Amino acid sequence: MKLDIETLRTLAFVVVVFGNQATTYTNRERRHLWSSRPSIWLVISSVADLLIASTLALGGFAMAPLPISALVGMLAAAIVFALALDVVKVPVFRRLRIA
Repeated sequence: MKLDIETLRTLAFVVVVFGNQATTYTNRERRHLWSSRPSIWLVISSVADLLIASTLALGGFAMAPLPISALVGMLAAAIVFALALDVVKVPVFRRLRIA
């Protein structure tokens, strides 16, 4: 991607924000993450978090601007991460008898 150090810092910020959202949705349910609907407050706060972080990263506010392709790629990676973590979590919980 040939990003400079400042843009890599912005990318790291986006990875932390998006990854945190992925783990939040995975950790809130002991079964599969789609087993129950999240509360409206969780959804609103997640959308706000993602919009604020994305706006800051794309616009270069208080950080170097990030290309939209990198932002979309990180969002896709966070979704894949959440699904992969969920696939691992359910059998581990079953094996450890965590209900």
